[in-house]
Amino acid sequence: MKIKIFASIKEKIGDDHIELPIHDAITVKELKERLYIDYPELDGEVFQVAVNESFERDESTIAPDDVVALIPPVSGG
Repeated sequence: MKIKIFASIKEKIGDDHIELPIHDAITVKELKERLYIDYPELDGEVFQVAVNESFERDESTIAPDDVVALIPPVSGG
């Protein structure tokens, strides 16, 4: 699964995407748990998960071929 990342998450990871070897559907909550384990530098990072360009809740399911993005809070002026 290829996951696009932005802003502060991108800075912490040092890349604009993450590749996870996920072959079955998982929930958004399971994805977040996996990311916090695999990328401890994200500990405490708050972000929303977008699947196929739509923000999803923790109980939503993600298929391995879905387009996933991690979106941190954005402020503007």
